[in-house]
Amino acid sequence: MHEYTSTARVWGLTCPGFPEEVSRARRWTRDILRGSPLAEDAELIVSELSANAILHTASGREAGSFHLAVAVSAQVVAVSVTDDGGTGTAPKVEHQDQEAEHGRGLGMVSVIAHRVVVHDSDGGHTVTAELFTHARMGGHPC
Repeated sequence: MHEYTSTARVWGLTCPGFPEEVSRARRWTRDILRGSPLAEDAELIVSELSANAILHTASGREAGSFHLAVAVSAQVVAVSVTDDGGTGTAPKVEHQDQEAEHGRGLGMVSVIAHRVVVHDSDGGHTVTAELFTHARMGGHPC
C-alpha cells in the first residue's frame, strides 16, 4: 500500500440536543469499537464532548443537535463532536481544581487523548480527540 493511502473507516451520527442522547452516543461508540482496547477511553471522551455540546452551546436549545463522527484506522481512533455553536468563544481546556463541579470535562479529555484539536467555524465548533493505537509513554506514536 502506498504510504499516503488511508484505510480509515468513518461513521457518523446526528443526535437531537437532549441529555438522554449522550448515553445513545456512548452506546453507538461502544458498538463501533467493540473489541478495541481504546473503546472505553473513546466512550468516555464521547460522553464528555456530547454533554459539553448540549450544556454549553446551541445544541442544547430547542431544535438543537450535535453530530458525532468516529474514524478508525490502524494508527488512530478519532472521535469528533460538532455542536451548533451559539457561543462567543470556542471550547478550551481549563485546568480546574479537582473539587470543581464544572469545567473539567475538556481537561479530562485532553489527559485521556493523545491529541485534542478544536476547530471553530461560524456554524459551530468541532472538538476532535485522537487516540493513537501504538503510543509510547508520553502519548507519542511509535
